[in-house]
Amino acid sequence: MAAKWTGGHSSSILCLNVNTEGLVASGAERGELTLWDSTGFPAGQLQLPEADDVTSLVFSPRCPTRLYTSHGETISLLDVRSLKEPAERFHGNEEEINCLSVNETDSFLAAADDSGAVKVIDLEKKKVSRSLRHSNICSSVVFRPQRPQSLVSCGLDMQVMLWNLQKARPLWTTNLQECETEEGGLQPAGQFFNPPLAHSLSVASCGNIFGCGAQDGKVRIFRVTGVKFERELEFQGHSLGVSQVLFLPGAYWLLTGGNDGKVLLWDVSADVGKQQKSPAKSLQRRKAQAPAAARKDGKLNKVASNDQAAVLPKLSIEHGEKVNWISYAEIKGSKRVLVADQSSSISVYPLPEP
Repeated sequence: MAAKWTGGHSSSILCLNVNTEGLVASGAERGELTLWDSTGFPAGQLQLPEADDVTSLVFSPRCPTRLYTSHGETISLLDVRSLKEPAERFHGNEEEINCLSVNETDSFLAAADDSGAVKVIDLEKKKVSRSLRHSNICSSVVFRPQRPQSLVSCGLDMQVMLWNLQKARPLWTTNLQECETEEGGLQPAGQFFNPPLAHSLSVASCGNIFGCGAQDGKVRIFRVTGVKFERELEFQGHSLGVSQVLFLPGAYWLLTGGNDGKVLLWDVSADVGKQQKSPAKSLQRRKAQAPAAARKDGKLNKVASNDQAAVLPKLSIEHGEKVNWISYAEIKGSKRVLVADQSSSISVYPLPEP
């Protein structure tokens, strides 16, 4: 059973983040922002001006009292020791912001928005230093750990892109739909009506492995090698879109949350934990081993290419509500997943030990 954190919001919670000291921040519709202590007690509340929905929150990795929050087209910097008027505001985006990410040196902040833009703000100079672009809504952007100049983004254009801040063009781009057709041979039934719009990204602590959740219910794991990335693994555990993916720190354990109301925990360490000379080798090897009946014109059909038999969740939580956001915290020495949904409360579930 989940513990419920209540009393912090009056409307649907849209985003969560946890700082290095275990303080939890949540943002909700109509400009509501709340801080929670580890017992689930509201430790501070703020009503942001204009009452725009709070769509993303991220703590500074270097200074746990600094909290960046997006509401509408604005990014506000807050001091959690004294929740009041924002210390600073940034106005680089022209449409509603969907996701924020700060690099580990706290020198750049990336903001992905509905226009498809990713505005990268130089936090020292306090101005936009780069404007990166998707052709449709950009839903997620994440800086890579250990590589403060490198980030990945994804969007409703079905594109996943790798960027370096020194260049305005992406280093590498993958179209999830093209990838699906090439790898799967025949277009799966229903794929027309449920294209792999990319919703969420998370990069593992190593900085080279990242996961992407999409509208077709699939999770795709990629490995970055130099200036490109290759698909390492693909599996499906959700019957509807995957709204959230989150790698746990220091491990290849991945949490996913879906529009089907499920929260799943996956251990992908057996597939990605070992460095390989060719990132695609494991996928190619699985293809080569597939029975002849699973082949068509030299390509695998959907069942054979999906790796579904090889990857099963370690834990399945029937949360029951569409998942808006998931986050991870250690509370009293135990691992917990925090889940925000359409309600005004946060659900907290225990996670197994490795």
